[in-house]
Amino acid sequence: MQYAILIYGIEGVFDRLPENEQERAMEKHRELQRELGEQGALGSVARLMDTTTAMTVRQKGDSVLVLDGPFAETKEQLLGLYIVECSSMDEAIEQAKKLPLEIFAYEVRPVGWGGGTLAQPSADA
Repeated sequence: MQYAILIYGIEGVFDRLPENEQERAMEKHRELQRELGEQGALGSVARLMDTTTAMTVRQKGDSVLVLDGPFAETKEQLLGLYIVECSSMDEAIEQAKKLPLEIFAYEVRPVGWGGGTLAQPSADA
């Protein structure tokens, strides 16, 4: 089953870290990407642009609104994500624990569909 590892943090904090701390954090990302890639379990990985570049589309009554900014008003923003193939939520959590926890928070969530297909979520999702 696929799981999303969503990366949350405060925008700009990473960019203000000393270069050696940034490199240490990025090495954890590269290590996980190498490991999952060798296992054939790495899906999409993306670093999202700042929330100032985001637009939100939502319905209000009979109208569709297009608004500047991210979906939620919060201090921490969704900064990026991994899509990984794991046999269980526990395994996906173990993968997320390999990432730089001192800088970001990670939400792990089953993926109900992806890759251009609308697959039915499995019973354990």
